[in-house]
Amino acid sequence: MSRDVPGPAGAWFNPLAEFLGPAYLRNAFTKGTEQEVDFLTESLGLAAGTRVLDVGCGPGRHALALARRGIEVHGVDLSPDFVALATAAAAAEGLPARFDVLDVRDLAADGEFDAVICLCQGGFGLLGGRDEVGVFGRIAAAVRPGGGLAVSAFHAPFAVRHLETGESFDPGTGVLHEVATLRNEAGEEQPFDLWTTCFTTRELALLATVHGVEVVAIRGVAPGRYGATPPTLDDPELLLVGRRT
Repeated sequence: MSRDVPGPAGAWFNPLAEFLGPAYLRNAFTKGTEQEVDFLTESLGLAAGTRVLDVGCGPGRHALALARRGIEVHGVDLSPDFVALATAAAAAEGLPARFDVLDVRDLAADGEFDAVICLCQGGFGLLGGRDEVGVFGRIAAAVRPGGGLAVSAFHAPFAVRHLETGESFDPGTGVLHEVATLRNEAGEEQPFDLWTTCFTTRELALLATVHGVEVVAIRGVAPGRYGATPPTLDDPELLLVGRRT
């Protein structure tokens, strides 16, 4: 199960985002956005006027859904193509959301937000198993003391248990490698290498503790199925909900 190809280098996700463009939002995993935001709004105590940072926001699906509830959102992502899509969507609806191109490894916000979210492997799960500890600290530091935090991650036990032909899992870094054939807006198809860092429940809890985050709960989730269920071996993702101490 060890990795048989070189790990990711640089902004490896950007060519994928450029190729997909708006077609990203046609993926099945994006269809549960409203359910996910409903759950997060309740879990984090978000209300109109709350200031939220969306780290690795992609084309802004969570940020825009929050902004439609009157929440002030700042989304950051490394992909200029996704940031452009999110910015255009917010402008078209007149939403209280702004978006900037930023490498999550350069995030430098000190207690500026009431809550921070980092979902769907946005930024945090795409670092190749090297920079996650420091990046989690940057995410936690952006929240004011007492503020809420929600971070999702691929679930390592699930990835290993359900490893498919052509996939590989590096036990040293926790990185799952796969080659996915993607289709863009024009219907063109192209293969892309994907590297996703996977975590155990304990690893997420330790990251939170190290960076001054009180763990409220770690849930086993799937796209469009956020809830209060403890993790099982059949949950593809973990969702950590915490508070900055």
